[in-house]
Amino acid sequence: MNQTSRRKIEQLMICAEEEVEVSENCFADVMLIHVALPEIDKEEIELKTDFLGFSLNYPIIIASMTGGHPETKRINEVLAEAAETLGVGMGVGSQRAALEDTEHEDSFRVVRDVAPNSFIYANLGAPQLKEYGIEGVERVIEMIDADAIAIHLNFLQEAIQPEGNVDARGCLASIKEVCEAIKKPVIVKETGVGISYGIAKKLHAVGVSAIDVGGLGGTSLAVAEIHRAKAEGDELGEHLGKLFGWDWGIPTVESTIECNVLPFSIPIIATGGIRNGIDIAKSMALGAELCSAALPFLKPALKNANADKVIEKIKEMGEELKVAMFLTGCKTVAELKEEEVIITGKTKEIAEQRGFIESVKRKKSITKRS
Repeated sequence: MNQTSRRKIEQLMICAEEEVEVSENCFADVMLIHVALPEIDKEEIELKTDFLGFSLNYPIIIASMTGGHPETKRINEVLAEAAETLGVGMGVGSQRAALEDTEHEDSFRVVRDVAPNSFIYANLGAPQLKEYGIEGVERVIEMIDADAIAIHLNFLQEAIQPEGNVDARGCLASIKEVCEAIKKPVIVKETGVGISYGIAKKLHAVGVSAIDVGGLGGTSLAVAEIHRAKAEGDELGEHLGKLFGWDWGIPTVESTIECNVLPFSIPIIATGGIRNGIDIAKSMALGAELCSAALPFLKPALKNANADKVIEKIKEMGEELKVAMFLTGCKTVAELKEEEVIITGKTKEIAEQRGFIESVKRKKSITKRS
């Protein structure tokens, strides 16, 4: 078993068993306006969403989680069954381990085997683009017959890991090369510390099809590294994880705002602390096309070893979203994206200091009163 494969199962079990969620709850700073007379039938609310030319029954993606170790195959199988049953999207974990050792390919291939009709995206880290090139990207796409490729950015985690790849030179050029060479949509996703306006602008300039903000507010892989470091007696790694893991980064709401106020349109996925349908509604009112989450689906997948509880959780989030839409008078997710939203607290302070409040007002008319 190679080092990458071993790390995958260690991280997965830590996320399932330890406290790895940061306390940041940026969604508390966002308020949707209650519509006392919605004048719609809740039963007619439609959650179907178009994303990159694909139709999803819910505006939800099961976020990248795992693969690359024999014990992860069953988890991906369960998650894929839920995705196929409900018509939601799904991403696989980093496929680096399968590029290093083909025996791990099956833990990823199972996703497409089980979910032949679902929107599935492949996944590779930005540093691996330089190592494996376009050929490596084509391999991970072919491996699962992916509908898109996600390039993940996880430099905080890499900086904490003793074996981390911290050479970030040339990554933007490599992403541009992928966008030009690959015919599939290219998504760039952060993994827990957010994407700023400036980086989003650069990503759009090189041809990226969508941005997953992956903001601060949910599972922190940097915090997971604290537990790995402790188990291995790595005092420096443990120290760095504690220092940076809990509160370094751009909160999901702020990152969604920054990516949405760009002077052009690019689809946004809000990830990071999405735990219920209200979080989804708020994210979409701020401009996200979709939301994705990992931990809410990982725990039932591991505990029950079947798709039933994962399906139940997605349906629950969908029903919560419908209630939020009903109470804001929105029959479709398109209407929800135009809904009035009030931003308060720390998020408002950050957005004001960053100079984005006026841009939000222009795009969202947040000062409008019903």
